[in-house]
Amino acid sequence: MSKTFETGHAKNVANFETLVTYLTGYGAEYNPSNTNLQLSSLNEKAAAAKTITGQVNDLAAKKSNAIASRDFAYKPLTKLSTRIVNAIKASNVPQQVVDNAITHNRKIQGQRATAKLTEEEKQKLAASGTIVKQVSASQQSYANLLDTLDKQIKLLSTIPQYAPNEVDLQLTTLTTLYTDLLQKNRDVDAKTAELSTIRLNRDNTFYHAETGIVALAIDAKNYVKSVFGATSPEYKQIAGIPFKAIKV
Repeated sequence: MSKTFETGHAKNVANFETLVTYLTGYGAEYNPSNTNLQLSSLNEKAAAAKTITGQVNDLAAKKSNAIASRDFAYKPLTKLSTRIVNAIKASNVPQQVVDNAITHNRKIQGQRATAKLTEEEKQKLAASGTIVKQVSASQQSYANLLDTLDKQIKLLSTIPQYAPNEVDLQLTTLTTLYTDLLQKNRDVDAKTAELSTIRLNRDNTFYHAETGIVALAIDAKNYVKSVFGATSPEYKQIAGIPFKAIKV
């Protein structure tokens, strides 16, 4: 969700608290029969809105940190993958095994097996009756990168000759790396799900058609208008307090 939307939500909370402050100042004259508009209910709603806003901000920060941690962990993978291939090449293994490792490395690097056709080349083939459809060769999502790393590790486990002295290239270390990256993927997924759920709850608190703070603010304004009049100083105090129903 964009920062603009988040700012809009925060303004609705702040303005609702301002509105409740004015309503409280009207004393006994503010006495709606609608229990949802009574000051005790509005204060509870304001507190709930403030609380859930804090929860959204907290989870948004945790998700951001999880993403940053994952990005940092994945950053060395491309160079490490190339070193693995070179270590395999130095292990006196059949060329087919090397080719398989190169294929995995190419996917981690985001490279195509064959060069992508230019538009001119596609048009020439089309003119000869050959229709070419080239899908994206990139498999750079974190899930795909991890899957390719897993395949490379499993390939290494079948190569008795692969026994590098370099600790970070050893099978045990690579397996530990895979487990760590997998957990970081899961952390991001979990934080994303938690944030999505709390935002749904926030949106219900703010924008429910009857009990959301925006709907209650409008109803409270209308009540004040009915009690004091549309031209009254009391109504003029609150009429301009803005509330925006943000589409979510």
